[in-house]
Amino acid sequence: MTKYQIDRQIWAQYTIFEQMGNIASEVGRAINAQRSGNTKRFIGAFDRALDLIDATVEILAKEHSPRLREVLLAREEFTRLFFDGTFDSDAEAIERYFMTFAIAARKSANI
Repeated sequence: MTKYQIDRQIWAQYTIFEQMGNIASEVGRAINAQRSGNTKRFIGAFDRALDLIDATVEILAKEHSPRLREVLLAREEFTRLFFDGTFDSDAEAIERYFMTFAIAARKSANI
């Protein structure tokens, strides 16, 4: 595990779209590193993605948000991707799911 950890106070100031969009960046990095066989980069990106997801989960749990379940399911699918042998068939779908939030965050910032 890397020593990286997000500043939870700053993270809490982001919208859910900004949070999920930033998570999308790390998810994409983890997927690309896995595809290229770069274990060191994969571990770093994987750990950062989980830390960001967990920070979002903490916020949603405190708020009793109905979004909590979806984010927990997304976390489960992201981690499953690398450990159950479905990487080749599911990586694109997982990456696309997270990227929709990055697009939404960018569009809402431009309004």
